[in-house]
Order: sequence, then C-alpha cells, then structure tokens
Amino acid sequence: MPAHRYALPSQITNTGDDEVIDIPERVNSERYLTLRARLDTGLRTLLMPASPSLQKLYSAMAYGVFEPGKCLRPMLAYSACEAMGGQLDAADGAACAVELLHTYSLVHDDLPAMDDALVRRGKPALHVAYGESTALIAGDALQALAFESLTQSSQVSAGIRLQMVEVLAKAAGPAGLAGGQFLDMTLAGDRPNNDQIAEMQRLKTGALIEASVVLGAMASGADLQTSRFVAMSKYAEQIGRAFQVRDDILDVVGDPLLLGKATCADRRADKSTVVSSRGLEGARQYASQLLLGALTSLDAFGAEADELRQLAHVVVARSF
Repeated sequence: MPAHRYALPSQITNTGDDEVIDIPERVNSERYLTLRARLDTGLRTLLMPASPSLQKLYSAMAYGVFEPGKCLRPMLAYSACEAMGGQLDAADGAACAVELLHTYSLVHDDLPAMDDALVRRGKPALHVAYGESTALIAGDALQALAFESLTQSSQVSAGIRLQMVEVLAKAAGPAGLAGGQFLDMTLAGDRPNNDQIAEMQRLKTGALIEASVVLGAMASGADLQTSRFVAMSKYAEQIGRAFQVRDDILDVVGDPLLLGKATCADRRADKSTVVSSRGLEGARQYASQLLLGALTSLDAFGAEADELRQLAHVVVARSF
C-alpha cells in the first residue's frame, strides 16, 4: 500500500531533524485517512458548480484544493473539537473553512505580483495551469466559500457560528493573513529584528493555524470562558509559530520533491526568516522551545488531547 507522508509522533523517535518520515497506511494512520475522507466529502459538496457556465472556475478552485497536502489545519480543528468534548460532525464546517482559506492564501501567494511561484504541491501553480486572472478569481471565491462553510454548520448554534465567522475574518484580514503577507513583501530586502520577523510570521502563518484550533474548540459547544479554552488558545499560538519556523528550516534543508515547491526561495527573494536571523541551529532550538510551550499548555488536559500533542510533534518534525 502507498505510504502517506503524515508523521504521527509515535513514529518520530530518534530521527534526524530533516529525515523523511514515511507512515504506511497500515501504521495507525487510519485516523488521518478517516478525517481526510470526511473533509474531502465536505469540500466536494461545497465545490459543486453552481451552474454549467461556471465549470471552469470551480475546476480551478478544486485544482487548488484537492491535492496531496498535510491538511494540518482541518486536523487541528477536528482534534480540538473532540478534546473539548465535541463531536466530529460539529467541526465539519470549521475544518472545511480553514482548508479553503488556506488554499486561497496559497493561490494568491503564488501569483506573479507576489512570490511568482511556478510550482505548488508538486504541480504547476494555479495561475500557471489556469491563467492569472482565473487564479485571482478562484482565490477570491475560495475565501468567500470558507465563510459560507462556517454559516452552514448546523450542528453549532447561530450565536457561536457568528463568533466563529469573526474569528476567521480576523485570521484572514489585516490582523492575520493579509497583514502578514503585506509585511512579508515590504520587509524583503530589509534586515528586520527577531520581533519584526515573529510578528510577520504570526500574522501570515500563525493566525490561521491558531484560528483552526480555536474554531474547532468553539464548535464543540464548550464554555469559551473556561481555563481549558484559554489553554487551547495558548497551544494554538505556540504551534502556529512553530509551523513557520519549520517552514523556514525546510526552505534551507528540505527536499523540493517532498515539499512540492522550490527551496531557497526566501533567500533568492532576500526575505528575512528565523533561519536568516538566528541561524539554522538557532531556528531548530527555537522550534523545540515552541513545541515544549505547546505541550505544556495542554497540561490541563488528559488523554482527550493526545491527538493535539501528536500534531504538535508533527509540526516540528515534518519533512514537507
């Protein structure tokens, strides 16, 4: 059976920082495959063409969504929901929403006016395959569809759904993805300090990862004022930062075939990263510190949060 490159921490033992970790389907990756199938079902429903005349647009949207990827954000949403005592079906809307929003950000990030990337997830970037104008519109449509997904979460009360829309909007806007992308572009060529780099990465990458956890926890219906929810939010912040640090490391030492995109792109674009600021070993140490912080924040939870603990390890040990 084919191997899925989704590393479960139970298999991350004594591996090198940049070792490729293959997890066959039979090695307890059943949970991932089950959640991935659930996610794909929801996404396909949302991506059914509204009319035959829009078939090309929906095909472009699906081209960006249905490709091999980590699906980390949806997994976090599902896991956070269950850790807070909720059911999986309550998190379907949030899981689809964060994957759609993430895909939109990649589509726009790859455009010639931004990073001008030709390859994404091992195949031609959307603007290469469908043209720049279609890619731009497809990205806009994916973003809008993400919010539609949240509003259709019938298992969640209307009041909580409204709060969830606010959380996702902040993650997408100037206090999140958009602001982080702006800083990423404007800081290129400069030599920002560690705090500036951290702010850029917290907005560009961390905000949506944080939102994925928070949205999943909210979907559970649990009291948002509890210490457990606060702890969940702290966990989300730590792994959001750790994810981008690992991205910076992989841009230097990663395998382009595994990453599905070119490496050393940040250096060629003269962008400042954690690696350029702290050095490779310093970046690895920082990622380890963030992992420890994430795991410590879950001390208030028992076995119900084990999957979140596993995903935190995945964030800092992944090869793609």
